[in-house]
Amino acid sequence: MKKTTTIVVAISATLALTVCLLAPKFLGFSVTQLGSAVRVATGMGAKLACSGRFVSGFDEARILDDLASYSPANRLLELQYGDRGVTAELLGLGRTSATYRDGLGCTLDIGDTRALDTVRITPVAANGGEWPLGSAVSSIDPDLQRRVEATLARDNAAGLQTRALVVVQDGRLVAEAYGPGIDAQTPLLGWSMGKSLTAIMQGRMEALGLADSRAVPVFEQWRGDERAQIALEDLLHMSSGLDFDETYAPGSDATRMLFNAYSASDVAMASPAAFEPGAHFSYSSGTTNLIARWMHERLGGDLQASLDFFRREVLQPLGMVDTVLEVDPSGVFVGSSYLYASGRDWARLGQLMLNRGQLNGRRLLSEDWVARAATPNGSDNEPGYGYQFWLNGGREALRYPQLPADAYFMLGNRKQVVMISPSTNTVVVRLGWSSNGYPTGENFAGLLPGA
Repeated sequence: MKKTTTIVVAISATLALTVCLLAPKFLGFSVTQLGSAVRVATGMGAKLACSGRFVSGFDEARILDDLASYSPANRLLELQYGDRGVTAELLGLGRTSATYRDGLGCTLDIGDTRALDTVRITPVAANGGEWPLGSAVSSIDPDLQRRVEATLARDNAAGLQTRALVVVQDGRLVAEAYGPGIDAQTPLLGWSMGKSLTAIMQGRMEALGLADSRAVPVFEQWRGDERAQIALEDLLHMSSGLDFDETYAPGSDATRMLFNAYSASDVAMASPAAFEPGAHFSYSSGTTNLIARWMHERLGGDLQASLDFFRREVLQPLGMVDTVLEVDPSGVFVGSSYLYASGRDWARLGQLMLNRGQLNGRRLLSEDWVARAATPNGSDNEPGYGYQFWLNGGREALRYPQLPADAYFMLGNRKQVVMISPSTNTVVVRLGWSSNGYPTGENFAGLLPGA
């Protein structure tokens, strides 16, 4: 027995030494970052593998390829799939698990998560009517459909991994195409496009008289310090002035928030003020999770109440039956990053904005809120950002010169895009997994009317 133990210790020591030697060149981090890197790798591995399997229905090979696109180190992960979750280990140096719950998606097993097991999930009632109210689509444009299919095929021949491409024109779904293993009902991760949905939820609360975007302070714990003058609108504009580290490296604020924290919003809540509110744009996922926390507290500080509000005020009116917004281990929506929705459901969100706040016969947002959401902010360095939406205009040069100046976008990592184009009355959705780049301007321009 003693000999076996000695051998195991020796193997572990050898693996640890190998990782230390490989880290700078092959794995992309220094030896001094090893502990943080292992925590990020296993946290990311468990979380994305769990959601990839149980929310999107992906196989193990695709999940591992998706993880490896972020770091070669993720190829070394040992992923163990259970009936309701995934465990990730990295060479015996660290272990993290995530659990799947119906209606909540996947959550990392950090701290006490028993409260997540007690919520009641009421499914969104499906409707057989025409999109966007229901699931029927009878308005496909044959010419545009061929162009969409050709674009998706061209993308994937080039290794861009486009998984869904949907075009809505004049309120009708006129073309859609999907990659292998994906269909019109597959929930796909939008990454930072979830920020736009978080803003829409805040806008819905404002329409119901539950929010004032200009009231200060946002949180009582900010009263009396330099953060007391930060308003919800500053958070929406990413101009709060908070010093949050958005870099995605081992040990950064962003990676701790998404892959290692019990409360995602706690990381940004602890951020000090670095700029005057409203003066300086600084892209911050932590800022969005502060908005999610504010909504959670405003709705009573209860996950059940937040879930009921989301279903009743957003999902059901819009007909979004293939959508999951995941929570952190503390039970608060991770509004910055963890929204999974089908291509058709992402298009519904775009159409809501294009219709200036109404869809399926219901007004969810005021026209004034939608206008403000698509208006440049007043920062000194990046005015081309509205309420968690990127603007094509509002700056010295168009973000995408090929696209209309009034277009604005939900944008997410791996080149997730929802374009809202008021002047052409068009919504275009692209979901995929492009690690290097994507010709958004060129491709979307080829799908607009008159192209």
